Amino acid sequence: MAQQEDVFKKIVSHAKEYGFVFQSSEIYDGLAAVYDYGQNGVELKNNIKRYWWDAMTLLHENIVGIDSAIFMHPTIWKASGHVDAFNDPLIDNRDSKKRYRADVLIEEQLAKYDEKIEKEVAKAAKRFGESFDEALYRQTNPRVCDHVARRDALHERFAKAMNDNDLEELKQIILDEGIVCPISGTKNWTDVRQFNLMFKTEMGSTADGSMTVYLRPETAQGIFVNYLNVQKTGRMRLPFGIAQIGKAFRNEIVARQFIFRMREFEQMEMQFFVRPGEELKWFDQWKQWRLAWHKALGLGDEKYRFHDHDKLAHYANAATDIEFKMPFGFKEVEGVHSRTNFDLSQHEKFSGKNIKYFDPELNESYVPYVIETSIGVDRMFLSVLCSSYEEQALPNGETRVVLHLPEALAPVKCAVMPLVKKDGLPDKAREIVNDLKFDFATHYDEKDSIGKRYRRQDAIGTPFCITVDHQTLEDNTVTLRERDSMEQTRVNVADLHRLIHGRVSLNALLRKLG
Repeated sequence: MAQQEDVFKKIVSHAKEYGFVFQSSEIYDGLAAVYDYGQNGVELKNNIKRYWWDAMTLLHENIVGIDSAIFMHPTIWKASGHVDAFNDPLIDNRDSKKRYRADVLIEEQLAKYDEKIEKEVAKAAKRFGESFDEALYRQTNPRVCDHVARRDALHERFAKAMNDNDLEELKQIILDEGIVCPISGTKNWTDVRQFNLMFKTEMGSTADGSMTVYLRPETAQGIFVNYLNVQKTGRMRLPFGIAQIGKAFRNEIVARQFIFRMREFEQMEMQFFVRPGEELKWFDQWKQWRLAWHKALGLGDEKYRFHDHDKLAHYANAATDIEFKMPFGFKEVEGVHSRTNFDLSQHEKFSGKNIKYFDPELNESYVPYVIETSIGVDRMFLSVLCSSYEEQALPNGETRVVLHLPEALAPVKCAVMPLVKKDGLPDKAREIVNDLKFDFATHYDEKDSIGKRYRRQDAIGTPFCITVDHQTLEDNTVTLRERDSMEQTRVNVADLHRLIHGRVSLNALLRKLG
């Protein structure tokens, strides 16, 4: 685990050094849990958003997009339950004066039991070699069975406490499990209490005439209050979906792990409106479709898993997370929820407006049920970065740091390099850049040795490097170097566009999804 933490520190450092992510307001000593995306980060982030948007809106003729405002009428948040129930259970350690989420402390304890189980299994596999029967060992080994029993008992107790919103029991679990503060190492805990995560501000010109408004903690409500506008103006028939990408804000007290948990973040959400009674069928379909979207990137199928919720939100009748294996364990990157008709019914009640859908096939009006897919852009960005980073030992004894980014997401698709800065090579290289730049993000690089230039491009994940040399002037061929294999092939300048496009276009990714 410590080794993985070291790798994560290197990734965070790499993200800054190569223009992916900067601490916000860094020259003023920074603002905690707020980050800025640099010149390479913003391109990678935009490519992730484009992949999601096109997969939703181009591949599904019954899904359209909107862009709703961040500021919304405050009664919306009353109707949605956020004013009264959008809370985290927090606990303080009196010695370190540090604050933690009680549920996260217990989840980390559950993960420790899982680690102990896997360690025992790994040791036995090494000891018994090919004759090892893992399934039998898991069922019969006393130490493994003990760890499993402890984990299951804790899991059951934790799930009940969360469902019952029993704050005293959450504290008791922390005490009974001997969970200590990572800073002070003590169990000197306060009681657990709830903390609302919404940011408030004032709208209006005078103190008397101003209205309290909230920075939205999710983008979904902007879709719900517009669903009938979209349905009528787009002449949409159920089932149909509305997609949106936008900023959301949560006053996270325990914000950590770099961009994994931030106070200002970006969401890609799609709400899919269906007939009542058909929601669980669609829930299962969207689970599989969303997992396929992730796996198409080629980051490793084994890095994903579903995690069904123990505690369902008050509005849901089914919920699962798609978790990705980060350097700090399996973590949620996307949620798929069956939200029933809770949100739309609440908005109908609080607004006093009829927002029922008229179904021409059934000749009746009803409030649709909703399946939600919600993915954090920043978490997706982090999962791509973490799974792409490699310190690679080369046959010549050197090492290189390379980002094996999915080629369609890479910030720069190709870099064009004159071998030397004379003899007309820069002019020829510029000519190639000017031809490719209309279709691909293309860099021109003439500084330092060619080896150093390759390393620079490897470090930002550029899939292809094109080297212009003296032979280019004779026969119009260049050296095309591939990032992952480092193989170099001689190709005609006229073929560059076709060769690069076949590998880096979003089109190829989308075709995997059908």
